[in-house]
Formats: sequence, structure tokens, C-alpha cells
Amino acid sequence: MTDQGRDKRRPLGVAEVTGPSMVPTLLQGDQLLVHYGAALRAGDVAVLCHPLQQDLLIVKRLIERREGGWWVLGDSSAAEAMDSRAFGTVPDELLLGRVRARYRPLMPGRQRSAGVLLSWLLSAVRPVAADRDVSRRLRAR
Repeated sequence: MTDQGRDKRRPLGVAEVTGPSMVPTLLQGDQLLVHYGAALRAGDVAVLCHPLQQDLLIVKRLIERREGGWWVLGDSSAAEAMDSRAFGTVPDELLLGRVRARYRPLMPGRQRSAGVLLSWLLSAVRPVAADRDVSRRLRAR
């Protein structure tokens, strides 16, 4: 993930998704509107510093609070685990903000038919919803 809009004076910024760990919620290339410093709850999608490589930003879903911090998981069951299954809990000081919305850019070079443009318009900008029933994710993994 790349962080394009982090400015400590402003609570909102933009980040770009790289990698498949949050599919189907987020796709490679999606632009995220991040609310830095926002209150976080279980089920929220958050931007955080990787606990083992703190110059690397990652985006994960907050599952539950545990001793030592948050248990976080990616939404994709097919992607390689680069979440709490690999690095454990994430301390609060590494959580940067909540993802409020995603913008899916129009793919370059794609056919620009009316149907493609209409489909893109209907799905390009969406809020990123919290999943308040995250306990099922723990049982499924």
C-alpha cells in the first residue's frame, strides 16, 4: 500500500491498495479515503504500520481486541496471510486511521463503451463498510 496523502495536520488522506489481501472489498489499484486518527472498532477496515516492518503500510480489517493490541485479518481467504496469523496482534500506536471510502479508477486501455462506463460509474466510488459480525471470520480461519 502506498500512502499519498498523509499530512499530520489534516485528518483525511489518500492511500493506494497494492496486493490481493483485501479482495473482494478492495482491489489492486483502488484509491482509499483514509480518516487518520479516527476512532476504531471491531469490523472497521484500517490502515496500519506493519508490526515487523514499520515503514510498510498495510490495510486490514480489525477483528477483535486482544492482549497487546488488535487482531487483524485480510478479507481474502485465498491470499497469503500477511496479517495477525503471521505477526500477531498490532499495538494501538501502529494503527493510523479508518478507511472511509474507496475509489476504483477506470482501467486504462479498456473499451469505453456506454455499458462499461455506466458499470464503472455505478461502482467507482463506494463507502467501505465495517463488518460488525467479525466473529464468523475467526471461526472460518
